[in-house]
Formats: sequence, structure tokens, C-alpha cells
Amino acid sequence: MDIPLVNFSSLVRSRLVDSSGDRLGRVDDLIVRLADEAYPPLTGVKARIGGREVFVPADRIAGLGPGRVQLLGEKVDLGRFERREGEVLLREDLLKRRMINVVGARLVRANDLVLGQVEGWWRLVGVDTRFRSFLRRQLPASVRKRAGVQPFLDWSSIEPFVGHVPTARLKMGFGRLAKLHPAQIADLVEAASHEEGEEIIGAVAADREFEADVFEELDPEHQVEFLGGRTDSQAAKILGAMEADDAADLIGELDQERREPVLKLLPWRTQRKVRTLLGYNPATAGGLMSPDFVWLSEGRTVADALEELRATDLPEESITTVFTVDEEGRLSGVISVVAMLRRTPATLLAEAKSPPPLVFETDDELSEIATRMADYDLMIAPVVDERGVLVGIVSVDDLLEMMIPDDWRRRLNAFANE
Repeated sequence: MDIPLVNFSSLVRSRLVDSSGDRLGRVDDLIVRLADEAYPPLTGVKARIGGREVFVPADRIAGLGPGRVQLLGEKVDLGRFERREGEVLLREDLLKRRMINVVGARLVRANDLVLGQVEGWWRLVGVDTRFRSFLRRQLPASVRKRAGVQPFLDWSSIEPFVGHVPTARLKMGFGRLAKLHPAQIADLVEAASHEEGEEIIGAVAADREFEADVFEELDPEHQVEFLGGRTDSQAAKILGAMEADDAADLIGELDQERREPVLKLLPWRTQRKVRTLLGYNPATAGGLMSPDFVWLSEGRTVADALEELRATDLPEESITTVFTVDEEGRLSGVISVVAMLRRTPATLLAEAKSPPPLVFETDDELSEIATRMADYDLMIAPVVDERGVLVGIVSVDDLLEMMIPDDWRRRLNAFANE
């Protein structure tokens, strides 16, 4: 970035001087306004002149440099500083605090901040996360102001926490976070403090489906933690947007006295599926399975099946295979999307289907499921009840999520956010 740059640490407690270079007072903080634009503009200086805390607007600033902030003219309006809506103070609100580096999907600490003169106006352009920046801040001002600007993270990749800022309606933005995968957001929430986690979830709540996806990726401990602060109605809205099997797992983690009130607030279709899943042991195929899959009777055609796949809003990983059933709803065969594409649209599914290579019963245990799916190299497999009726599917991703020890995930999160 070929523009004038200055470290914020070299400006804190530096001299505030007039156009002639005579000292007027001391710089306590700089103020920027957060907005949708990439680089927050400098709106003013919080200074101390003659023992009085004052605000100096940015249009009075002639220049910024290590150890000094120079003003236009020789007089300063001694109006008392008052924080305005949307403004943050660099030292008080951002410096030494954690932020989200969206590019790396990790939490970082702002050990210094970098300002740059972009198109004639000073803006916050970067964050220095290195520990050496922290050490440099401990040095005397005379030494700090001689230190040059070192490599830093571009502010366009940073999303700051602002929940602690006493400014009305200032909230973390969703725009940058929307670029991340829900699993990455979940990792950030798990690595953050409770207050930081609430702020992240509050930001993604702008998209109900995305919020539900994040909750699905959280570990059970954090799911319960962040659902605990919500009303039954709010909890039901989140659960209602989740996949039925994930919703059932989460409701099973809630306190007993809260389960039924939340269940009753779910949409009736979701409620029916969740109640069915809660009737199975979580460590069996019935407890692990998803009740959402694509099935058709044998008398339907390949064209019907493909149209069904186009219309469904189920996750892509669960619709790689269509299941066929007989008149009694019993599983009769499977056909992959690839196999259907090799058939003519008018081909009956009874002709195109193949025998399912692997079928689980609802009481089959996880160890058996994992071993047999690995042996058959399957991504999904059907689950039937005692009558052979198709009731769900198990997928590799849900199986892995269930079998990975909690301490492994916590350790990976710690490494990712160092």
C-alpha cells in the first residue's frame, strides 16, 4: 500500500501542536467511524488541553506523524468531547482487544493499529498482531516514534468486536462473516469468550438459515450455552431452521424441564420428526440418522426422480442417492444420480434401481455402522425399522462428528486461533 502510514502507538500521548509547531496539549486517542466501507475514516482527536478533555475534528488536522499531531491554525475550540453514534476510539475500544481475521478465520489481537492517508484523508487501514508491537508499546515515546511501520493485516480482512462500545446501535457486521463457512464461524465462537461468541452469533442471526447452520456446527456444550440465553420462542426458531437430526441432538442436551416447551413451539412437521428421533438411543443408527432424504416408488421414472432432486432443499450431500420403496414403504433399492443420468428419462426406477449394498436397522451401534460403511466405501446408507420400512439415512459426516472426541476438536480450535 504505497500511501503515508503511521503506527497508532506512536501517536498516543504524543504532542498536539498548532500550525507553528507550538504545543497545545496531549493526544489521548483517535476517533474513527465504522461503516460498510473498507477503511474507517478518522473523524477527530480526543485530546487534553490545560487539564480539559476536548474534541478536535478531523478537518482541523494538518498532519499526523510519530510523536505529534499538527493542527491547522493556532486556536482550538475547547468543546468537551462527547462520543457520537457509530464512532469508536482506537485506544479505548480497539487496541489490545481481539478481532476476527476473516481471511484466516481466526481470532487475532490488535497489538497496534495502522493509519494511512487514503485519497487525502486519514483512515484506519490495518492491524498489527505481532507480539513485538506489544513490546514496542512499552518503550518510551521517544523510542516508539522512531520505529517504522511494519507489515500488518489489511483492515478490509478484519471484523472487530464492538459490543463493548457504548455507542447506540453499533453492531458487528455480517457482510465479512458471510464469506466464511458455518463450521469456521462455529470454531470462532468456541474459541471466543462468551460475550464475543454472543456478538458473533448476533451478527449471523441476520440470516436465519446461516445462524442455524452455525448452531449445527457448534459442539453440544456451546450449543446449550448460547441457546440458554434465548427465550423458548427464540430457541424454537433456531431449532426449526436446523436439520431435524441436529435439532433432536440439541433438544436432547437441554434441561429436561425445557425440552417439551421448546418442542411444542416447533413447526409440526419438524416436531414430529424430532420426537421420533428422540425415541432412539443416540448411540445407534436410529439416533444418528436423518429423517430427510429423497425416496420414490418403484413405478416412478428417472425423469420424476431428477425433478424431485431439483425441487428439494435438502443438503447436497444427502441427495446423491434416491431410494426406492414398494407399496408398503419397504426399502427396495437405490439409484445414484450418476446412474440416473445414464438412463433415459422414461426409464422406470424399478428397472434402474440396484439392491442397496448396505442397510442398517435402527438399533445398530455406531461401531458397527462405522466399520461397515468404511468396508463398503459409502457416504450414506439407509436405515430401516423392524418391518423393513425406510425411516432414515446415516451419513459419513454425521458419523465422524459423533465419533471425534471432544478434546480433539478443542485442541484443533486452540491451534487454529493461537
